[in-house]
Amino acid sequence: MGKTMWTKLRSLFRRKTGKSQKERLNSLSSKLNVDEEYTEAFRTKSYVEMWSKAQGQLGRRRSIDRSSSLSLYVKLSEYLLEPQQETLMNMIESLRFHHLLIDYFEASLEAYNICELLLRSVHQTRANYQKIQRVIKLTKKLNDCSVIFRQLSAVVSLKNPLSIFGQEHFRDYHHSNIMLLSSLTSKGKKIRRRAICNKLFKKVGGYSLVILHSALTIGMLVFLLHSMVGVVAAPGLVAGCLVLIKRKTMLVHRRFKTSLLERLAAQLDVAAKGVYILINDFNTMSRMVKSLHDEVEHCEAIAKMCVRIGKPEILKEVVKEFQINQSKFLDQLNELEEHIYLCFLTINRSRRLVLQEIMVPQHNT
Repeated sequence: MGKTMWTKLRSLFRRKTGKSQKERLNSLSSKLNVDEEYTEAFRTKSYVEMWSKAQGQLGRRRSIDRSSSLSLYVKLSEYLLEPQQETLMNMIESLRFHHLLIDYFEASLEAYNICELLLRSVHQTRANYQKIQRVIKLTKKLNDCSVIFRQLSAVVSLKNPLSIFGQEHFRDYHHSNIMLLSSLTSKGKKIRRRAICNKLFKKVGGYSLVILHSALTIGMLVFLLHSMVGVVAAPGLVAGCLVLIKRKTMLVHRRFKTSLLERLAAQLDVAAKGVYILINDFNTMSRMVKSLHDEVEHCEAIAKMCVRIGKPEILKEVVKEFQINQSKFLDQLNELEEHIYLCFLTINRSRRLVLQEIMVPQHNT
């Protein structure tokens, strides 16, 4: 029986060690890519301000209630989201927003809520991991394995906080964003084609006005040279003038309509870019969450086996495994937290750009 348990434990460690070596290479490559893409963003003033605001709210809540690690979670969108959803809804009621733009703002709000849930999970995971760190410290200080086994049992009883938003949720949100991106892109192209057609009609109408204007000018010359003939031709000249005025009015209306279409197309383009950024950010975040989730599950699995067997020599192997992966795990956790804050920042930036594209033309019309 003992030999069978040892075999299972060794196979678990071997799978983990082999996987860990591969993961270390992938993690190093991934880390280099992430560093290249995000290091500069982390140094920007806006990122630092976002991080400070969030940490300020989290710290204020911690000082109010330290009884539960769940108290770390606050509704950060009430402090960080720009523009605030309530303000935006008031603007939607007073201005005519395209329904796809409303869908974009709702999608970005949902992304903010997901990031908040993940941030909650990160803090809870870090709090849970302190129990594993305590096991490592107790192993160095105590020879009484019963105390360490009790602490390890507390680790086994914990739920994985990173399961709060599983991969199926990421897939569903990814699919909905892909659909929204497709709708924004196709609608923008259709509106742009309509604007181009209006411009062509405007040019054709302009040429017609030139021809009509030339004909009226010639008629006026004839009227001046032959006053008697001009009296007869006067009704035709008046009718021609009325047609000219009508054509000019139609061209002005078409020009105004074309301008509105071009502005709407620009608004949809900016929203589409915002959704595209969301898709990329959440794909990266999904991979980070998956890696950390699997690591937490692995720690729980070997801890559960160790508690079930209850042998000091197995405890030694388990603690050794914890020590090997401790630094890597905490680094990955920090990277995920940084990426969440970066998502907060990019969501705000995209929302502001879309709103700016909607509002600025309103002042120009």
